[in-house]
Amino acid sequence: MAQRRILSLWFPRLGAERLLRRAAPDHGPFAVVEDRGNAQVLCSLSAEADQAGLREGQPLRDALAMCPDLTTRLRNPQAELDFLRVLRRWAGKFSPWVADQPPASLLVDLTGCAHLFGGEEALLAQAEEDCAAMGLTVHAGIGDSPGAAWALARFAGQPERPGRSGDAIDQEAPATRARAVKRRNWERGGPPPRLAAPGARAARIAAPGQARQALAGLPVAALRLDPEVTASLVRLGLRRIGDLAGMPRAALARRFGAELGLRLDQALGVAPEPISPARAPLHFAVRMSFPDPIGTDADILAGIDRLLARLSERLVAAGRGARRLRLQAYRADQSMQWVEVGLARPSAEADRIRPLLVQKLGDIDPGFGIDCLRIEAHVTEPVKARQHRGHLDAAASATARQGADTALDDLIGKLGARIGLEAILRLHPADSHIPEKAVKVLPAAWSEPATDWPRPPAPRPLVLWRPEPVQAEDRPTLPLTFRWRRRTLRTLRARGPERIAPEWWLDEPDWRSGVRDYWRVTVTGAETGMAGDAAGGETLWLYYAHGAAMSSGWFCQGSFA
Repeated sequence: MAQRRILSLWFPRLGAERLLRRAAPDHGPFAVVEDRGNAQVLCSLSAEADQAGLREGQPLRDALAMCPDLTTRLRNPQAELDFLRVLRRWAGKFSPWVADQPPASLLVDLTGCAHLFGGEEALLAQAEEDCAAMGLTVHAGIGDSPGAAWALARFAGQPERPGRSGDAIDQEAPATRARAVKRRNWERGGPPPRLAAPGARAARIAAPGQARQALAGLPVAALRLDPEVTASLVRLGLRRIGDLAGMPRAALARRFGAELGLRLDQALGVAPEPISPARAPLHFAVRMSFPDPIGTDADILAGIDRLLARLSERLVAAGRGARRLRLQAYRADQSMQWVEVGLARPSAEADRIRPLLVQKLGDIDPGFGIDCLRIEAHVTEPVKARQHRGHLDAAASATARQGADTALDDLIGKLGARIGLEAILRLHPADSHIPEKAVKVLPAAWSEPATDWPRPPAPRPLVLWRPEPVQAEDRPTLPLTFRWRRRTLRTLRARGPERIAPEWWLDEPDWRSGVRDYWRVTVTGAETGMAGDAAGGETLWLYYAHGAAMSSGWFCQGSFA
């Protein structure tokens, strides 16, 4: 069996270079910004912005103070993800086994494929040449495992830096000692360095079976650990992977958790780490471009109607129904705004989708105008035609029932467009004789209505709560008077008992009191002017616990209407 070989492709400037591919060559410093909390920060930089001293995560106002001619654009995470998927299709030229790692990385299983390109080094040269033609910066690494390839792509071939940890007092000037703890450079295991040194292609390839030697000189940040764990390792002097490889695993696990040993084994190829190739998605999307920007609701609705007709035809031809749809509005300022709706049942009918999109039109700001509309059914399910019975009456009843179900599904979809489909729930019978476990709550959009509710052996209360203690004589006979919720109540009528035993195969704390005898008791206040008199005969659900792991006694668990 051939030795497994993995290629990792990392695009450190994906967000910025995706936009710069359409810009002029002399664009100057450029950065992509996103909202984090109450501030805008840089999330992707061009090479010119990187050379100007800017860094990712830097507030925009600080960046503009350092580089006044900086050009910025807002981040579009969905567009970046779509662009990464396009790169995934390009990477399919090297191997059919490609997986994406958002937000800016790809994993390729090269086992048995590198010789088609003249070897692994020639394959890396081909990948870098293709990315340069596309205007992209790429860092690549090849190893026996995904962890090794990931580490080599980001950290191999980096220039050596002074061995300053930032923790040694004698290495810091008095004015900078207070800032030593906050420093997170490459040696302290912080974020990876900005760029690999040129001509370091050979250093990013670990020969088969030589992962330990290739990774020994890399920092511990290359193990994909939590930043806090990485900082703790560096403070202890364990700055490189080679420092960890020979240490006892038990001591490391006690101090830093099991993840450290797992990541180290995955990088060395000892622990398995499979690669799941991305499945080719079913594309159901339609778009319409306009000669002039539009901005009124009437124009947007007219475009939606024409798009839904085409989308419905494609869904019907494929035998699928849309479950979630996304309406995307591309504006004249090169930005995009989108809204998303969901259906309680998959459908390809335009008349059922249109009202949901109409409710979301208020969330779209046309701005200076909309150049293009796009509707994508990104979540679809198979839709099977229903076969009615041969009898005419049975077919008519089935048709009426189907129409009723459609009306209910449309109502759930409209409510879900406002409050979310996850907030709409329905009750279903559960397979348990315990009163509080007799029903289960399910999302209405992902469940069918219950058709057969089992009849309980005795009426159940309208409201159930956790058992509350009742002050009464500790014996199975129903008391004539008792105290509950600081009230003294007198029994008027009673019906019972109904004996319910706990589920012996489960250890539930509420049922450790053993077998229960339930009573339906109508009560009134025992004294004039008490709350029970004003209620005019309240019906409670009382039970007597016979005692098992806990002591016996009387409890109240519900109230009837």
